[in-house]
Amino acid sequence: MRADSTGAVGLVLARPARLLGVEPFFMEFIAGIEEHLASRDLSVLLHVVSDHEAEIAAYRRWASRGLVDAVVVVNPVADDPRPPVLRDLALPAVVVGDSTLPCVRTDHAGPVASALGHLLGLGHRRIARVTGPSSLQHTRARTVALLEGCAAAGVEPVLVEGDYSEEAGAKLTTALLTGPRPPTAILYDNDVMAVAGLAAAAALGVAVPDRLSLVAWDDSTLCRLASPALTTMSVDVHRFGVTVAESLLELVDGVPVVQRWSPTARCVPRGTTASA
Repeated sequence: MRADSTGAVGLVLARPARLLGVEPFFMEFIAGIEEHLASRDLSVLLHVVSDHEAEIAAYRRWASRGLVDAVVVVNPVADDPRPPVLRDLALPAVVVGDSTLPCVRTDHAGPVASALGHLLGLGHRRIARVTGPSSLQHTRARTVALLEGCAAAGVEPVLVEGDYSEEAGAKLTTALLTGPRPPTAILYDNDVMAVAGLAAAAALGVAVPDRLSLVAWDDSTLCRLASPALTTMSVDVHRFGVTVAESLLELVDGVPVVQRWSPTARCVPRGTTASA
């Protein structure tokens, strides 16, 4: 560690604060980062804001006051305004996603193909997906992979956009199941929306998995405690955080940052998927 180290790295989350209380992903992710940084007496300075404009303002404050050695940038978007600002500020950064800055990349195509293959193998042809915000880089990558896989199988999926919240999961699942051609399988972009979707199906009297199969993304405790337990695309989120911290330490030490990939999501079948 440099002699002038601040002893901290920064993480700004531009998302509604209410989601952090119910979405396990970021808490596990931050725990992985903190655990690895603690071995070097570094801590995480966490700041929650409403949008990218406020996030960039936080970076400017941190840079002007010398509060952090480096920052973690999450949820990259198309034409992301943050990397150019960080370069101008000379504020070292690790991006969680594809970037020209040091980054930790994720394979989205492989896991989507695995989830789709599981559903197709069970005979499902009416498949829907409740996505995260369409502006997000990883949402777009998953969408491309799903559309390509469905096209190859002669299936036309239905895509509806959510915001990772319980409300979105319930509302969008209800709309799908009460539509003119309800799906027999739904793939969700996170665990909270999937658990809410399971409850919405029960409220409508749609039996899971007899009449409807559900697949969540991120294997949190929510998925394992649901009844029935949710089939999920399982990601070692804690290890993901540790991997990001490894790149951060290289950045702080001023050595070349190794190209890293996050743990790959794998399909874990449980009680919410069955034959169509």
